[in-house]
Amino acid sequence: MTPLGALIAGRIVERGPMPLDEYMALCLGHPEHGYYATRDPLGAAGDFTTAPEISQMFGELVGAWLAEVWRGQGAPARFVLAELGPGRGTLMRDALRVASRLPGFAEAAELWLVETSPALRARQAETLAGHGPNWAARVEELPAGPLYLVANEFFDALPARQFRRADMAWLERLVERAGPGLAFRWGPPRAEPELARRFPLAPDGAVVECCPAAEAIAGAVGARIASAGGAALVIDYGAWDGTGDTLQALRAHDSVDPLAEPGAADLTTHVRFRALAEAAGPVAVAGPVAQGVFLERLGITARANALARGRDAGGVAAIAAAHRRLTHPDEMGNLFRVLGFAPSNSAPLPGLDPAEPRPGMDR
Repeated sequence: MTPLGALIAGRIVERGPMPLDEYMALCLGHPEHGYYATRDPLGAAGDFTTAPEISQMFGELVGAWLAEVWRGQGAPARFVLAELGPGRGTLMRDALRVASRLPGFAEAAELWLVETSPALRARQAETLAGHGPNWAARVEELPAGPLYLVANEFFDALPARQFRRADMAWLERLVERAGPGLAFRWGPPRAEPELARRFPLAPDGAVVECCPAAEAIAGAVGARIASAGGAALVIDYGAWDGTGDTLQALRAHDSVDPLAEPGAADLTTHVRFRALAEAAGPVAVAGPVAQGVFLERLGITARANALARGRDAGGVAAIAAAHRRLTHPDEMGNLFRVLGFAPSNSAPLPGLDPAEPRPGMDR
């Protein structure tokens, strides 16, 4: 058992079985043994690869999006440019390379990175050394002013709860001791009126997920944008709504048992975009649209062609492969979705369709 596994096992002996969100929070965020506190998980030598690490095109188009939205909202003379969970800083580096071409953008931007991992903060400091980054541990710590925010593969790694419908009641998924290791079990049945409201059609035996931490952050971001201006771009894998067990653990780019080595693997669940949109409150919601559609609308094919000019055959093939991976429906193109928030009186957000009213959701 890992050191964190021993700590978790001790807590279970002391306090009883542990809800899934508490387990995920310890595995990912424990200050000494947590997954993100102890490593840089990205790249071929890590456990997974994100879109900004696949190609500069991704970050560049996000930068173009930020610049266009800022300009369309009157180009505020000072604003907070923030990224949630910025990895190595690659996305923001590429975004600023493009956005800074718009006169006044770089001078007006105050760069903030919401990051708790010491290992990743060190990498971000290297990558963004020329841009004067600041760090915060929570969204609420960001300074006042209009907020232009990006969150790519951030919400999927927040601690989630799982429940199973059992007739008119709900059972919560718990982690318990099982011999020398850990195991899942379902807790006792209880009434959960909020789950019944959110998942009225869930059949008996269905598993549903909710993420209070994600909804709290979406609420804070939405309230900030509604009052101070700005916009937010959320890119992640998931769907508007739905049910099912989506918990997964990744290590060395392969799926592993989420209970086998606590703190040594990345844990995620799919994002439920409807919950984020509802939590965001009095803002205009755009999307979600498929990542491939979003990137094509922003001009990724033209950018790929421009990058390919003058390259040898190997370079052209690498750019074509990155384009396919980011946009093709069989790759990241349909799995990932893009959601936007903006003030209710702002212009439509580039690349995104205005959200239509959906059943059970007020607009």
